[in-house]
Amino acid sequence: MPSIDLGAIAHQLSQINVASPTWDLFILLFFVIGSFVYGLSMGRERVVMLIVAVYMALAVVNTAPYIKTFSANVHFSNAFAFQITTFVGVFLLLFFFVSKSALARSFSLGDQGKWWQVLTFAILHVGLLTSVVLSYLPDSALGHLMPVTRQIFTSDIGRFCWILLPIVGMILIRGEAKE
Repeated sequence: MPSIDLGAIAHQLSQINVASPTWDLFILLFFVIGSFVYGLSMGRERVVMLIVAVYMALAVVNTAPYIKTFSANVHFSNAFAFQITTFVGVFLLLFFFVSKSALARSFSLGDQGKWWQVLTFAILHVGLLTSVVLSYLPDSALGHLMPVTRQIFTSDIGRFCWILLPIVGMILIRGEAKE
């Protein structure tokens, strides 16, 4: 079973050069800024709805029979772009409908949550979303990323952790019930 070497991850993160930005820097900035700004501005309930919408979109896109057939007809180098676009489109559509549904009302607790709850869910959501989007990229594109980025977001254990952690977070972090 592969293990995670935190020392190697810290070393590789220290190698990021801000003067000549790479996709790894963009991913890191998206992760950090997205988690703080996006999460804290939306509140716990909406971030949880976003997490649920990601899971639903992932299930739909990964099991829809037409996507693989259509992707085969698209020029090979653009197939991943089609998959990512389809995923994002389904995700946004599902988020819109889920946030207006009875499911959203069942999650609604009437408060926006404690700051650490919101931040935890935001980190889990941005990590899950990053992992899912990067999983659609071809190996040739992933080869340009630093090993630490691939290990955290696209390795088998990384993808599994990003799929599992939001579920564990939703189980463990509970809001205050309405009185």
